[in-house]
Amino acid sequence: MKKFWNWVRDEDSESRTLYLNGVIAEESWFEDDVTPVAFKEELLSGKGDIIVWINSPGGDCIAAAQIYNMLMDYKGNVTVKIDGIAASAASVISMAGTKVLMSPTSLMMLHNPFTIAIGDSEEMQKAIGMLNEVKESIINAYEIKTGLSRTRLSHLMDAETWLNANKAIELGFADAIMFKPGESPPQDSFVFSRRAVANSLLDKLKKPIPKQSTEPLYERLNLLKY
Repeated sequence: MKKFWNWVRDEDSESRTLYLNGVIAEESWFEDDVTPVAFKEELLSGKGDIIVWINSPGGDCIAAAQIYNMLMDYKGNVTVKIDGIAASAASVISMAGTKVLMSPTSLMMLHNPFTIAIGDSEEMQKAIGMLNEVKESIINAYEIKTGLSRTRLSHLMDAETWLNANKAIELGFADAIMFKPGESPPQDSFVFSRRAVANSLLDKLKKPIPKQSTEPLYERLNLLKY
């Protein structure tokens, strides 16, 4: 089975490094018990502190939740290093870090979970209810790390928010910038919100804001993406 993770061991120092690259659970995680079991066995195959490098656009939220839980429960320190992007489900995994470091050129992205559903209005309402609960579970991880209010975190997700390293530190999603120890981020650091940019352009054009199209919804948790 193709894996989206890879462990590297330094035989001299006995330290271990985990690399999470690409889409999370490209094959299957939710339906295949072997995948989470294999990851857990590799995680627990050694002791001591670990480093987790993340460069992922996200993927399956169930896989992300399981990885998050395993890392949170791990006995040693977990240092997360984001060298490219930690978007969507990958941003949830990064919240498990004892310390979260970001490259000066890396990004973090938060947004609402989405899915696909087929059926009548009752099935659509069930899917919407499921998505709302999944969003609340994601906010739980963000809240523990950042200390931000649930309302603010919900708004950041609604807007599909992109954070550079400085802004991620400012909001509490990260702790420091790699290669620049001890320096504080500027208070006017950059944050990109797709919704904010769209609204700004619409205001300039003095046109009504168009109704947003309904996001596609899944009816099965194993197809749920974040």
